[in-house]
Amino acid sequence: MGAVEGATGPVKGAKGAVEDARGGAVDERLRRWRLVLGGDSADGTGCALGGRDAAMDQALTALYGKGDKPQTRRDRSAGLGASAPSVARWLGDIRTYFPSSVVQVMQRDAIDRLGLSTLLLEPEMLEAVEADVHLVGTLLSLNKAMPETTKETARAVVRKVVEDLEKRLATRTRATLTGALDRSARVSRPRHHDIDWNRTIAANLKNYLPEYRTVVPERLIGYGRASQSVKKEVILCIDQSGSMAASVVYASVFGAVLASMRSISTRLVVFDTAVVDLTDQLDDPVDVLFGTQLGGGTDINRALAYCQSQITRPAETVVVLISDLYEGGIRNEMLKRVAAMKASGVQFVTLLALSDEGAPAYDREHAAALSALGAPAFACTPDLFPEVMAAAIEKRPLPIPDTP
Repeated sequence: MGAVEGATGPVKGAKGAVEDARGGAVDERLRRWRLVLGGDSADGTGCALGGRDAAMDQALTALYGKGDKPQTRRDRSAGLGASAPSVARWLGDIRTYFPSSVVQVMQRDAIDRLGLSTLLLEPEMLEAVEADVHLVGTLLSLNKAMPETTKETARAVVRKVVEDLEKRLATRTRATLTGALDRSARVSRPRHHDIDWNRTIAANLKNYLPEYRTVVPERLIGYGRASQSVKKEVILCIDQSGSMAASVVYASVFGAVLASMRSISTRLVVFDTAVVDLTDQLDDPVDVLFGTQLGGGTDINRALAYCQSQITRPAETVVVLISDLYEGGIRNEMLKRVAAMKASGVQFVTLLALSDEGAPAYDREHAAALSALGAPAFACTPDLFPEVMAAAIEKRPLPIPDTP
């Protein structure tokens, strides 16, 4: 239905006119229903397609038609099998007929429904696809099986997506966190324009003079100015199991952005049943992504043990665990580590997902146990992430969205 909603209107005349059995123009609603229903004899529209609409219909039928096998224009019952050139032509067709957002949905459906993942190992296929976060996740899962002839093309595809994400997310993230760092470094002798008036008034209410209806500010509280020295330490601990692909992509981009801020020391750790520290690659998020290995099991306890060993200033440290919490390690030990970190002063944040994919699947029992420790687990969109980090840095309540 989404693809049809993105379709352009009928083209008048011989090229793309939509006509009924009587040769008259068919109502736009019938045209859309015909595209949705796929032209089965029982669709009830009595509507025939021509020109551009017919080609659009064939592209839809190739993916969503009978048998779930993509088809060519010449033979709608013939599957493409493992033919990369034919799939590449189909990819070119859908980019012609549908907007980018719809193309990405159709590509994802083609990979999931038709098992086309292995075709992404061929350069001509990669050059034809519309790059997005989900495609990057698929490429990363195929990384170890990827032939050398394809790896350079794959890196170019991943780099394009990463650069687009950085352009969208970096400026706002730096601005939000710089403000949070300034506010967290409070001083007792602020300059006039650095005074935090809300906190100053609250601290001096005992000095209220009723006759003058004013407060005498004996004690001033102000925002500190962020210096070039490190003020906060952030550890991103990322679950690289297959279900977390989009989160791995976004977390790697945010990790690179945080690492570019001098007042934040950033460490990035990925894990499945093993733990890998990718901090030394944070200057290039593409290297970070190709250093991950999507899939495998999950040992959150082992990952947190490593993160705990890297903490030197607990009161100035924020640990962000990004995981669906399906633990394959020792559950009770995991919870004990979280409790110990929080008791030492660490700000602990648990994100069930860092993506735009909506409500994730997650282990509700573990999420409830973390919440009982004062470390609520919730899904977070990339747009909300800077606000979450700012709240953690300032040690104030996190902006938790509603989680089903």
